[in-house]
Amino acid sequence: MPKKENKVRRILQKKMSGETSKSVAACLGVIRLDYDHPPAQGDIDHPDSFNCDVYYKVVPGLTFEMCQKGQMTEEVEKRFEDSIKWLVQEKKVKGITGDCGFMMNFQSLARNITKIPVFMSSLRQLPAVTCRYAEKEQIIIMTADAKSLESMRGLIRDECGVDIQDKRYNIVGCEDVPHFGEAAAKGEKVKVEDATPWIVRKAVHALVKYPKSKAFLLECTELPPYSDAIRFYTGLPVYDSITACHFFISGHRDCILFVRI
Repeated sequence: MPKKENKVRRILQKKMSGETSKSVAACLGVIRLDYDHPPAQGDIDHPDSFNCDVYYKVVPGLTFEMCQKGQMTEEVEKRFEDSIKWLVQEKKVKGITGDCGFMMNFQSLARNITKIPVFMSSLRQLPAVTCRYAEKEQIIIMTADAKSLESMRGLIRDECGVDIQDKRYNIVGCEDVPHFGEAAAKGEKVKVEDATPWIVRKAVHALVKYPKSKAFLLECTELPPYSDAIRFYTGLPVYDSITACHFFISGHRDCILFVRI
């Protein structure tokens, strides 16, 4: 039997026997802010939130405020570059994201460092989500701070090819949500259990206000822990930073092949 067929047979045997794990599949790299608090299940900083292996790299000195302003010191920028190179060269990741939506400000910088896919914001999937709906149907974009997101309109248009001020998009800020807004703004730990009913309330009220909406897109990386609850209470699909990572990584993942041996 040819060597190639022998190799295929071995791969299939491992796949079908369950011997392979997600560790042999494409893996994800996450650039992290320089703060440390236990992440909640569903959070981008929780490895169990993904269906692939994930490697994290904290950038010393990188703060939420730097990401929000889109400005790093020369020292932090060098660490940012080194962190991406470490994920690519040492961990062999197939895609890179960040644990702060405002890292979208550093999307182009990251892309200049590596040739692998870089998706620093869940908004990167917005064009694909938009395409599945009719022109008169709308999408609710939930964010931690509506004003900050709107200030990034030009960057989002250039990087994602969509204008978030288009009538198809309804921006809903969560800055006034109890147990969430203030903590998220300060980069502090959010008590998910306490915040969940209020986030759901915000989503339901948004749907009442924008009845033509057919989907939710959660821009903030701290919102994915509430995605399931929003799906349950609204009945609509919810896209977030986790679904964005799964979408881009899926292009690198193996699937079970059925071949004639």
